[in-house]
Amino acid sequence: MSTLSVIIPTYNEINYIEDAIKSVAFADEIIVIDSFSSDGTYEKAQALGCKVLQRKFDNFSSQKNHAIASATKDWVLFLDADERVTQKLKYEILSAIESEKHSGYKICFPHFYMNRFLYHKVDKVLRLVKNNNIQFSGDVHEKLHVEGSIGTLKNFMIHYTYKGLFHLLQKKDSYAWFQANTSVKKGKKATYFHLVFKPFYRFFSSYILKRGFMDGIPGLALASINAYGVFSRYVKILLIEKGLK
Repeated sequence: MSTLSVIIPTYNEINYIEDAIKSVAFADEIIVIDSFSSDGTYEKAQALGCKVLQRKFDNFSSQKNHAIASATKDWVLFLDADERVTQKLKYEILSAIESEKHSGYKICFPHFYMNRFLYHKVDKVLRLVKNNNIQFSGDVHEKLHVEGSIGTLKNFMIHYTYKGLFHLLQKKDSYAWFQANTSVKKGKKATYFHLVFKPFYRFFSSYILKRGFMDGIPGLALASINAYGVFSRYVKILLIEKGLK
């Protein structure tokens, strides 16, 4: 039978980590890669029988790549602390790794906002992969590289995406700084055209093309905040270019 490792990156996730770990209790190995949490996350993960690693955070890819080196099973599932594997998804994962039809599988993530899941705002993310020369690249929206074909699982992953408006705006701002710094290092520049067109297109894509309007007010709010996140990124690029940050 094929075996499964689960990798969970954490930083101060004491309110979420136990439920995340319990949702993947069917795995043969659970590895928590912790960025020196100060709220008891590290101790809780140890108490629940996980293999716990600690590493100072520099970027998302490096954290996960560090954990991959300790994964000893045939397949690897990447899980965040605010995500949960449902029973239906569990059985689909186990079936997928036994069939080995593909080398990796994308999982569907409906966004959770304003106390409801937005099923018309769904991301498909590569999270389940065969443990064979896998590696992440990129600082913020890291990309997982895998050799071979990629399939998509049918069942959803529960993801408590945003803990509230303040958390959402804080997350967008944090990502914007990461993305701005990365863009400047790569020689990319921002113009006032970017400040207008890019946010508008993100709103249009989220609300119209991806049918966010079918999720009512939460869909409208999330599309607006996504547009703000893009606007914030290009503002920060301009600030860095002008030496103001």
